[in-house]
Amino acid sequence: MKRNGAGVKDQYDVIVAGGGSAGIAAAVGASRSGASTLLVERGPCLGGAATLRNVVTYCGLYTREERRQVVHGVAGELLTGLRELGAVSEPTRFTAVAVVFDPESVKRVADELVTASGAEVLLHTQLLGARRDGDRITTVRVADHSGIRELRAATFVDATGEADLAAHGGAEVRYGNEGWVQNGTLGVRFGGLAADARVTRDTVGEAVRAAKRAGAADLTAESGLIARMPVSGDLITYLADEGYDARSAADTTRAEISARRQAQAYLSVIRTLPGCSSAYIVSTGPELGTRESRHIRARYQLTEKEVLHPGPADDAVAIGAWPIEYHPGPSIPSEWSFIGDPGYYGIPLDVLRSNDTANLFAAGRTVDGDRGAGGSLRAMGTAFATGHAAGVAAALTATRGEAATREVRAELNRQDARLPG
Repeated sequence: MKRNGAGVKDQYDVIVAGGGSAGIAAAVGASRSGASTLLVERGPCLGGAATLRNVVTYCGLYTREERRQVVHGVAGELLTGLRELGAVSEPTRFTAVAVVFDPESVKRVADELVTASGAEVLLHTQLLGARRDGDRITTVRVADHSGIRELRAATFVDATGEADLAAHGGAEVRYGNEGWVQNGTLGVRFGGLAADARVTRDTVGEAVRAAKRAGAADLTAESGLIARMPVSGDLITYLADEGYDARSAADTTRAEISARRQAQAYLSVIRTLPGCSSAYIVSTGPELGTRESRHIRARYQLTEKEVLHPGPADDAVAIGAWPIEYHPGPSIPSEWSFIGDPGYYGIPLDVLRSNDTANLFAAGRTVDGDRGAGGSLRAMGTAFATGHAAGVAAALTATRGEAATREVRAELNRQDARLPG
């Protein structure tokens, strides 16, 4: 296999597009399954929303009632790495159970996980397009500072969040669900708070409502996840809401500018709380936290009913444990629906398989769920699970032909996914 001038091969068994939670797990899973694997990420680091969007909470790894970890595999290894650095909280009950982490530590642990697996990584590399032949994608076009080049693979995993690979490659996609697309939120990190300052969802919500009554502008949400971070003790807030079309640079630009204006307004509110008069903004985003964009139309669509009333997970290749958390629009309270016993649901392999492109797999929030199911599947903890499964399935498909569920499950469990059944 020849290498181009940048030291990268021109052909792989598996190419993974997107280096967030789903992409990390997909690349590790594919490489450990014996496939030559390349992970392409447009940003300067791995981690996706966790490192590039200030979304510093892994949601969906634990059940809500028992706080029992049900997503393992690559996700479990990353948590272990963060614990060794003292960079992640214990499972904490907000509306559901999440862990809060230090994003700089995620960058380091993710680097080590992916490179140790044998997968190759290209950061600072933008996906420009894809070519197909019949019902298969054959080539992706990417660009970096050295220019534009084409890379080939037997199979592909789309973990871009916006399903850019699928859309460019002619696979069937849709935007949102039933005419609805969830709003996005800008994660804002505040420093300068006293260690004993009592800053909670309730105290912040009361302060925001008081500011609105006093005529303050640029405040949207009155409640959202608010938590103190490990290592720094900084405060992370998810309050600055925006509705926008994530496919459009123009509309996203407008929303980013507006959300940063909101961040300054929330800073004024935070400073009114006891122990917070010296608060300042450590960072915003630096990108909006997009909850929903394109979905890849799969062989099977997961439904809200299957999330809320789980059946046996004996044929599942991934596990979801985050409730349905739907954000219908800025300033509109989020809608929550909770998973019934046993507190998690199974995700079949066909939810990750494109319905019209034989060698394309979805991972993360590109996967196919209806309006309700999509409000659960998008969480980063669940993205680790769908990414791991998609990577393994892509690898087995590339090296052996189309993989059966039992083969994918066996390899995932060999990689410590601990799937039920």
